[in-house]
Amino acid sequence: MTSTTPDLILEGGRIWCGLGTAPVEALAVAGGRVLATGSAAEIGGLRGRGTRRIDLAGRLAVPGLNDAHMHLLPYGLAMAEVDLRPKTAPTLDRLLDALRERAARTPPGDWVIGRGYDQFELDVKRHPLREELDAACPAHPVYIVRTDGHLAVANSLALERAGIDEATAAPEGGLIERRDGRLTGLLAETARELILAVMPRAAVAELVDAIERGGRDLLRHGITSCMEAAVGMRDGWAEMEAYQEAHRTGRLPVRTYATLMGDKARSILPEARERGLVTGAGDAMLRIGGVKIFTDGSVGGRTAAMTRPYLGGAADDRGILCIPDDREVAAMVLDAHRAGYQLAVHAIGDAAIEQVIRAYEAALADTPAPGRRHRIEHCGWLRPDQMDRLVRHHILPAPQPSFIYTFGDLYLTLAEAARVDACYPMRRWMDLGLHPSASTDCPVTEVAPLPNLFTMVTRKTNRGTVIGPEQRLSLDEALHAYTWCSAYAAREEGAKGRLAQGQLADIAVFDQDLFTLPPEAWLEARCDLTILDGEVVFDRENAA
Repeated sequence: MTSTTPDLILEGGRIWCGLGTAPVEALAVAGGRVLATGSAAEIGGLRGRGTRRIDLAGRLAVPGLNDAHMHLLPYGLAMAEVDLRPKTAPTLDRLLDALRERAARTPPGDWVIGRGYDQFELDVKRHPLREELDAACPAHPVYIVRTDGHLAVANSLALERAGIDEATAAPEGGLIERRDGRLTGLLAETARELILAVMPRAAVAELVDAIERGGRDLLRHGITSCMEAAVGMRDGWAEMEAYQEAHRTGRLPVRTYATLMGDKARSILPEARERGLVTGAGDAMLRIGGVKIFTDGSVGGRTAAMTRPYLGGAADDRGILCIPDDREVAAMVLDAHRAGYQLAVHAIGDAAIEQVIRAYEAALADTPAPGRRHRIEHCGWLRPDQMDRLVRHHILPAPQPSFIYTFGDLYLTLAEAARVDACYPMRRWMDLGLHPSASTDCPVTEVAPLPNLFTMVTRKTNRGTVIGPEQRLSLDEALHAYTWCSAYAAREEGAKGRLAQGQLADIAVFDQDLFTLPPEAWLEARCDLTILDGEVVFDRENAA
């Protein structure tokens, strides 16, 4: 036992230190790192005159959670946009009312932007139409984004500003929907970029505000680390400038693994390479992650690229490959791989996953790189033969179990039950040593981690439907996915993900011991304390 005097001691509850270790009674922190763990007597013997003490009072402490794929900056921006999530706008009328209310306090001609609607949850069971948005906001361009971020609806003023009319051809990898020859306002995948190109760009100061706003909300849930899944997706290099400014000025609340947009139409990779910002560069608060490319969309939007059609559709209703040419994807991957980057490519459907695996295989054959840990973001609907190749090349899945919780019942209307049961196979990935991380893709689903833990253990949706029960994890394994596996996916497991001597003292304290409760009760639990670098950065009791 070390003789260093701790700055902080936690005791009086269950302290879960990591998978395969027994819980301990007490933990000591010094200099922002875990000093020691052990019995209350052992750790109490280290206490000095200046040691602070936190009495867990029967609560549960775990390593700070790590959301391995979410959009921190867009989440912060969305918090200032019109909230169209089902819990806020469950009906079309409520959705339109929310837009009207925002328009009433927005100067005519300025944009009204909303986020989070889900046509499956709306009372009308369809996407809003541009004419409905026109009637709600006749003097404003309107752009509302579906919860998945892959589809959006624009009103007539917004379409006009983007130069989209009935004769406009959809760009490669995109969809501009028409019915009876008329625009409905629905835009999918790359077609959304036509609107984004004419929307006002946010200033760096506004982006810093969003990072801080979103990050503070993550701390409220016990999340101390995240992967920002696409820096540069909306406002280009200004987003990287905002992250650097937030870090420099102490306004970056959570440790961030910053994935760089390297997509065909949206890329900040040239600027990053010019500045030497390659995977791993940075420090414990802001580190450069992988390169992000989009290869398909989402299942809920019927744009995830599948080899089999969606239910209720035509034979060719198999989603959208954003970059149809496999050779082009392979060339983009190879370029980033040779430059030393980890790849973090978005692929949900098995057709897109196949495109990505082939690109990774070719890149690794060209330039072997053991330990690069290329990732497939989401990787939800893969085939058994593809699973074998993930293992062979140690390609990591970066899944969102929360998709099952939030969208599982919708999935059952879009694909056969056997295919749905097999999606996001956490148990299989864990058994194969692929270290599946846990994440929410927030703001696609809620950032709250407890529903994610609930679904990993029960495989239940938010309506109680059980999907693929053979893929269940234990609570220990689910926490492992949310901590160590997420750190492993960012090549940072040496510094965080466990409560062990020398690791960063990032800790989440929940108000109840989840190990003593049935999973349904976890949904009512809350994070009471969040500790980062050994300092309390969120205290529910004293939070405003």
